[in-house]
Amino acid sequence: MFRTLRLDAVLIQAVIAGALSFAHLHDLAAAAGQDGWKAWAYPVSVDLLLVAAWRRMRTTADNRAAWVWFVIALTASLGANVATAGLLDLNDVPDWLRITVAGWPALAFLGGTLLAHAPAPVAMPADSQPDPAPIAVPDPAPEVSVDRAPDPAPELPPAPDPAPPVTVPPALLDHARKLADTHHATTGTRIDADTLRARLGVPAPLANAITAQLA
Repeated sequence: MFRTLRLDAVLIQAVIAGALSFAHLHDLAAAAGQDGWKAWAYPVSVDLLLVAAWRRMRTTADNRAAWVWFVIALTASLGANVATAGLLDLNDVPDWLRITVAGWPALAFLGGTLLAHAPAPVAMPADSQPDPAPIAVPDPAPEVSVDRAPDPAPELPPAPDPAPPVTVPPALLDHARKLADTHHATTGTRIDADTLRARLGVPAPLANAITAQLA
C-alpha cells in the first residue's frame, strides 16, 4: 500500500513539473513570435527530444551522441523556465532569442532523426550462442615394455666359386720348360710366372699353372 502511494506521488510531481515546463516553453515561443498552434508545438518537440535522448542513453553502450542531445534539450527547457521567471521582458524579446526559437525546429528534427536511426547493438539470444567446445584431456599413455630383438648377424658375401683347373697343353709345357732352362742358365735363377707369361704371351692363370708344373 505504501509503495503504491509513493509511486502515485512521484507521478503527480512529474506531471506538475512537466506542465509548468510545457507552459514556460509555450510562453517563450509565443513571445518570440511563434503564435497559434506553433507555440504549443515547441514544448512538445523539446520534451520529445529530451525523452528520446534519455531512452537512447539507457539502451546504448556508446551514448555520447545521446548525451549531447539530452544536454541540448535540457538547456532549452531550463532556458525557457529561467527566461520566463521575470529575467526577460517577454514584450521585448531580443533578436538572438527570436533566431534561436525560429531555428529550434530544424535542430530538434536533426536530433530526433539521429537518435531514432542510430544503429543499436544487436544482442544474440542466449539459446543461439554456441556452446564452448569441451577441452579434451588426453589419457595418460600406458607404460609398455618392449623386449628388443637381437640384431641380425651381418650377411657375409658369398664365397667366390673356385677357379676351374687350367689345363696346360704338353707342347706348351715343353716349350715353357726350354725357356725356363735357358733363363736359369743365363741368370742363375728360376723363371717366375710374370716373366714366363711375357715370354709365352699367355694369360696369367695359364702362366701360373705352367710355373707350378715347372717347379
